[in-house]
Amino acid sequence: MKIRIETDLVLVLTLLASSTCSGFYLPGLAPVSFCEEGKGGDADCESHIQLYVNRLDSVESVLPYEYDGFDFCKDDKETRPSENLGQVLFGERIETSPYKFLFKKDEKCKKLCTKTYVKDKTDDKKLLDFIKRGMQLNYQHHWIVDNMPVTWCYDVEDSQKYCNPGFPIGCLVTAEGRAKDACVINSDFNKKNMFYIFNHVDIRISYHSGENEGWMGARLVAATLEPKSIKHANDESPTCDGPPMTIPAEADSDVKITYTYSVTFQQNNNIKWASRWDYILVSMPHTNIQWFSIMNSLVIVLFLSGMVAMIMLRTLHKDIARYNQVDQEDAQEESGWKQVHGDVFRPPRKGMLLSVFLGQGTQIFIMTFITLFLACLGFLSPANRGALMTCSVVLWVLLGTPAGYVSARLYKTFGGEKWKTNVLLTALLCPGIVFADFFLMNLILWVEGSSAAIPFGTLVAILALWFGISVPLTFIGAYFGFKKPPVRTNQIPRQIPEQSFFTKPVPGIVMGGILPFGCIFIQLFFILNSIWSHQMYYMFGFLFLVFIILLITCSEATILLCYFHLCAEDYHWWWRSFLTSGFTAIYLFVYAVHYFFSKLQIVGAASTILYFGYTGIMVLIFFLFTGEWAAYRFIVQSVHLC
Repeated sequence: MKIRIETDLVLVLTLLASSTCSGFYLPGLAPVSFCEEGKGGDADCESHIQLYVNRLDSVESVLPYEYDGFDFCKDDKETRPSENLGQVLFGERIETSPYKFLFKKDEKCKKLCTKTYVKDKTDDKKLLDFIKRGMQLNYQHHWIVDNMPVTWCYDVEDSQKYCNPGFPIGCLVTAEGRAKDACVINSDFNKKNMFYIFNHVDIRISYHSGENEGWMGARLVAATLEPKSIKHANDESPTCDGPPMTIPAEADSDVKITYTYSVTFQQNNNIKWASRWDYILVSMPHTNIQWFSIMNSLVIVLFLSGMVAMIMLRTLHKDIARYNQVDQEDAQEESGWKQVHGDVFRPPRKGMLLSVFLGQGTQIFIMTFITLFLACLGFLSPANRGALMTCSVVLWVLLGTPAGYVSARLYKTFGGEKWKTNVLLTALLCPGIVFADFFLMNLILWVEGSSAAIPFGTLVAILALWFGISVPLTFIGAYFGFKKPPVRTNQIPRQIPEQSFFTKPVPGIVMGGILPFGCIFIQLFFILNSIWSHQMYYMFGFLFLVFIILLITCSEATILLCYFHLCAEDYHWWWRSFLTSGFTAIYLFVYAVHYFFSKLQIVGAASTILYFGYTGIMVLIFFLFTGEWAAYRFIVQSVHLC
């Protein structure tokens, strides 16, 4: 399988500028005007419309493939538009297709090409078997016109219309006569053990005229199609009528497939260019569920906020007032969190590792916050392909300084002296684990010939960004972090009394992750659908709100449990407070396993390994991100009040 290597070390020099500049168009690109051929009179008014094809993917496989891998009709002068880093990492492979139109010129049953597969030729048999495999796994085309997906709209339950930004290669009727996937749409698809390939498409392009708008020409506002399976009686002069085009599961003769298309143009001034994606997004009925998710999360936040307010305004205030009113001798007889104020900053075990995790968590937190904020403003809309991933990678690279500062500051608080080891681990440990996992997954993609395999030049560019920018910035942050003085503690550690079951580390940590996960599990379903079921995700406003709620919930849950532990005179709170909210990642992994077995139809060892490999990366990043350090500020303020 051809793997294109286009991104190289030049990406290191151009990435920052290109990714920044491309984001200032909303919703992701500037409008293009189209005119009939010979009537434009303006270089800015185009008459030729090029249809682009992207990779093909499936909900039953994690392995996407390039358009050329399926032996469809190819463009004689194939070109590929430049792709940003996010598109390359997501495995998008956009190229020109032989589908070329003239604006407002309708075509009826125009022939593209004819593909012949001779049963005795090994190469032809492999190509045909690959197409059959694609139909069996329900691989989907993804076409693009004017940077807008060509959608297949069809009716679903409750008389609603769903617009899918992809359409299948074909479908299969099994040997038992069961129609799979798209074969259910046509009663003529009824032959057992037979493939039906969609070799014809009726394309309809809608445009908004600029006659009364103050600009020349017209702008494309919608592109839809209807796939059909047609066995042409005359391959040289097809008429696009006839029975479905069948391919036997066990081919015993030569197979000839003729690909055709029809295109019509219609004016629709009711749709504005700026809102031309709405008909796709509105057909995804998730808004009510999203509001339910928000309300569910807000109830949890209000509950936790009330608990924290009760502690801060009543219990803690009364404790401090009582401690300040009694004599020093009486104070020694008191019990509770006041008695451990001299041991609360005692360095924990594995303090180096904890400081490294917190530094990386800070880097991921700031990256996520800025990315979601820009997405809410529309700079990272679906129309701006690859912008979300590009923005995330660039921000992560540039945020090495906060990671180095937080890690070094905390390590110095622990009294650590191996500052070089601390900085190197902060810069290399967690990113190294992610890169190693990503590299192994990439090897599997390369062996399978998938288009998602990252070119070698891109891997080198990522390493250059990591070691050339992120690592030096981490050292700069660590330089300032190590200037802070360490914190003093009592010379003799205080003995910790016997703990009850609920104040022991494991029960508290396990319970602490339940409430934060309860705030996000509904939103998590849509995110996983977007990643693995190839559904378009656009509700960044909801996601940003859930992100804020998650932060509040993690902080409040950590503060509550940390206070209860200190009241039990257990001052080993460092790792416990980190793992309390970080344990949410374990629930994320459990949910991902449940999602894999209950929602997906993924088959094959390679796809299964890829799913859990990428899930492992997500869980690690989420673990570092949710390892909130709210309890640190809580205890600092409490000690100062004392």
